[in-house]
Amino acid sequence: MSSQSVETVSTSNDKVKVILAVVAVVAGIVGFYLLAGQSGWIRAAALVAGLIVGGGLIAISDLGAGIIEFGKESVRETKKVVWPSRKEAGQITAVVFGFVLIMAIFLWGTDKILEFLLYDVILGWKK
Repeated sequence: MSSQSVETVSTSNDKVKVILAVVAVVAGIVGFYLLAGQSGWIRAAALVAGLIVGGGLIAISDLGAGIIEFGKESVRETKKVVWPSRKEAGQITAVVFGFVLIMAIFLWGTDKILEFLLYDVILGWKK
């Protein structure tokens, strides 16, 4: 069994914010399709307004704060990574290409040997 905790929306205030955010996004999408006779700018504005309002409501909830904190921690961890230099990356790439080439030749040779053994020696079929 996993000992990981599941994060849920705990307070009723946060539940209301999440529900309103979903309603705002759905309203923006519905508004986009209901305004089919209007210009593209008006339809796009309705959609963007719904997304902005929904995103804003999520951002001020505890769930949104957790998502934002997760994003900040991810950026912090990415900055800790020691990236290879250009020379090292080129060398690693060359090694990978070399290995792939050797494996391709090996698999081609194995296929040809098995083809010869199966079709020519065992079955006696000549091409």
